Amino acid sequence: QVQLVESGGGLVQPGGSLRLSCAASGSTFNDNTMGWYRQAPGRQRELVARITNTGTTNYVDSVKGRFTISRDKAKNTVYLQMNNLKPEDTAVYYCNRFYGPISWGQGTQVTVSS
Repeated sequence: QVQLVESGGGLVQPGGSLRLSCAASGSTFNDNTMGWYRQAPGRQRELVARITNTGTTNYVDSVKGRFTISRDKAKNTVYLQMNNLKPEDTAVYYCNRFYGPISWGQGTQVTVSS
């Protein structure tokens, strides 16, 4: 069964950092464009960043310069390094295949609060 498992979330103060991980099992996603998404309470899920199979990255304007998406093909894992976190970054973060998403995982909660 193909599965994506997100981890690395937590409670952090404004200005802090977190590194999220997305591990794939049951299949390799190394040839796919992968994305990190987030959903805040009462809001629709939004794309935060994506990375192609060749390493090209794109970011939503609100996280440019603060977030970095990367991938380790040997580990079949995608990462999201989040720096200078703001309260508005609070959300559940998910990863998925950008083209033809599969079933969504549980996500990982990120809470930015003092």
